[in-house]
Amino acid sequence: MSTKDRIKEKYSDTQRKILYHLKAGLRAGKSYFKSKYIATDLGLSAKEVGINLAILSEICDELDIRRWSYSNSTTWRVTSRAS
Repeated sequence: MSTKDRIKEKYSDTQRKILYHLKAGLRAGKSYFKSKYIATDLGLSAKEVGINLAILSEICDELDIRRWSYSNSTTWRVTSRAS
């Protein structure tokens, strides 16, 4: 089963959008993401992003997602997990 198929089975639509956004950011060299900017980019609320990132931090096998700091919006540190 491909990675794309596993993502479709395991995560909600919102969580999939967030994961694809995070992975694109990682490919571009980013590792810190603010909930409010993810929300703006994806047309979601910052609260919706924060709730889903908290869930993803517990269940996502591909990325290590950690709440990093709070300053005007929660900042998340995201790194790829070693395979």
